[in-house]
Amino acid sequence: MSTMRIVATCAALVLPFAGTAAAAPASSAAGAYAGAGPACTRHLADTGAADTVRPGDVVCFDSTAKTQRLKITKGGTAQAPVTYSGAGQQVGGIDVDADYVVVDGYTMDQPSAPGIEVHGNGVTVQNNTVTAPKGGDGDGLRFFGDNIAIRHNTVSKTDNSTGAHADCMQTFATDEDDVASSHLVIDSNRCEQVDNMCLMAEGPNSEAGDGSGKGVSEDWTFSNNYCQTRQASQTLMVDDVQHLTVTGNTWVAGPDHAIGLQNHSTDAHVKDNKLDPSIKCEVGIDKSSEQGYQGPAPGCDP
Repeated sequence: MSTMRIVATCAALVLPFAGTAAAAPASSAAGAYAGAGPACTRHLADTGAADTVRPGDVVCFDSTAKTQRLKITKGGTAQAPVTYSGAGQQVGGIDVDADYVVVDGYTMDQPSAPGIEVHGNGVTVQNNTVTAPKGGDGDGLRFFGDNIAIRHNTVSKTDNSTGAHADCMQTFATDEDDVASSHLVIDSNRCEQVDNMCLMAEGPNSEAGDGSGKGVSEDWTFSNNYCQTRQASQTLMVDDVQHLTVTGNTWVAGPDHAIGLQNHSTDAHVKDNKLDPSIKCEVGIDKSSEQGYQGPAPGCDP
């Protein structure tokens, strides 16, 4: 989606299959892992040769230029996803338009924003590093689909100076391409020096007024992440997302409050997060989101 997203309060992050994933300990919020990725079983010159890829393959690209954006369109099955293994390889950004894919271990330095964009189901994004994404709305990562896992990634230096709302992670549901997301886990990621939000999440009936009205965004776990927000009013902004669990995260100094729940973001569970003393309100909530809420007493508006 090329149109810049501008909302009144500006932030969005995933283990696969949120309903069954076990939360990692808070100390594991270490971002991308260093070192070698899984061993390659199929070597390709570039993504143009991906027609040869089969379910269960571990794919490595041998000739991709550092500035070239990977366009991944070949996936596997639920039992045998295709893994695209970077092992630290630098690329110019990543677009996923496929189901049952693992994107593991790529490095992006000043990629076109969003650094990583996912459209698909059963996709895992892990151990990647996105630094200083440029252009567009300045986001590090965007995702659209069900059973997405975002874990052990590091996104840093998103920049609002051009008028962008540069989030670490973002999702919205506005059309047949940018769909609602369910059964999501965002775990053990690092959002460092992020101008806007750690996560900006809008469901299909968002207050922005441009939602598709189709599907539902629900059953999310946001756990063990490190969130450093420099300019936004909140670290997480959640609009029309139901059954959200927020636990084990570290909120670093910067925002007015850590979490905003609005527009029927019901049944949220918030617990065991570490809050910098400068953040006076952990949870802001509106009346429509109070049903099923469990957690610290809300102390402000969303």
